[in-house]
Amino acid sequence: MIFCFDLLPGATTVQIRRPDAFRNAAMRDSSRKNVSLPSDTKTVEMYRTLVLILAAVGLAACGGRAPRRPAVATAETPAVFLPAIAPAALAPEERVEWLRWHYWDNFDFADTTFLARADTLQLFEAYARYVQLLFSAPTDGAPMDSLMRRAAVSRPMLDYFAMLADRVLGDPNSPLRNDEFYIPVLRAQLSSPWYDEYERLAPEYRLSLASQNRIGQPANDFRYTLASGATGSLYGLRAEYVLLFINNPGCPMCREIREAISASPMLTELIEHGRLRVLALYPDENLDEWRAYREQIPASWINAYDDGCVLREKGLYDLSAIPSLYLLDAQKRVLVKDATDVALVEEVIDRRS
Repeated sequence: MIFCFDLLPGATTVQIRRPDAFRNAAMRDSSRKNVSLPSDTKTVEMYRTLVLILAAVGLAACGGRAPRRPAVATAETPAVFLPAIAPAALAPEERVEWLRWHYWDNFDFADTTFLARADTLQLFEAYARYVQLLFSAPTDGAPMDSLMRRAAVSRPMLDYFAMLADRVLGDPNSPLRNDEFYIPVLRAQLSSPWYDEYERLAPEYRLSLASQNRIGQPANDFRYTLASGATGSLYGLRAEYVLLFINNPGCPMCREIREAISASPMLTELIEHGRLRVLALYPDENLDEWRAYREQIPASWINAYDDGCVLREKGLYDLSAIPSLYLLDAQKRVLVKDATDVALVEEVIDRRS
């Protein structure tokens, strides 16, 4: 599935593959937070806005060119931001690359008064569209690092762009969540002179989690425990691929993902031939609940729990939202991180075949 963005001159469409399933991303259980982080009264409303914006982007952006809104604020009209337009002479792929670096060229980062006059929803949508452009290179955080260096010119500007990133890139239920893009934001906050020791706690914690199990890097090893009491380790699993499925009993989306894996001809064949091992891991402490549910897990999978909740206590994996899928290669390098889309797992394996 793709999103279509009419960002270029002459109504040329830029097509960028959707990073994850929108339907699934909006359903993860993110009620189990590991730490209390500072929040503001707009959090719930901003997340609702994100869902509406992304739904509108996904469903309506291909339907035609919407009339441009005025770029200059009046007494009745809030100020809006108009992204830079890529040169028409560039090929479509070159335009995407150009926009990754020049999207914000028309934005005056020195004008903090714009933030008070801005159409927040429009700027929020513009930011989400920018992030979609970055997904043409989903592990390259350099353009976001460049953006945050420009935003760090003042505390109000840095706070505003960090807030946008928190909602779009850091929220575990955002379909545009991406740690590689989020890490430069957190680093910009920590390197700025504007934050005191207390204010650094939240970005430090988030950076610690985001830095775990990055794409292309070795996954954190851990031990798991079976119902029999026997134990094993992630790195002890020998297969071409390992699919770590962090789940909770009674979680509706966990059931959907379990059924999707079981219904996948590709994954079923890989499991039958020993090329894929699935480790279904329960990360919490209610073992009675886990034991009552364990018959729901296919017999060909490894059904285990995290004795002592080590993953959570040591911050080895981000458990802000459940369920979560990690696809690893034979050397336990991360190929898919914290996903909810079984089709994405299939696609990554298919690309490597």
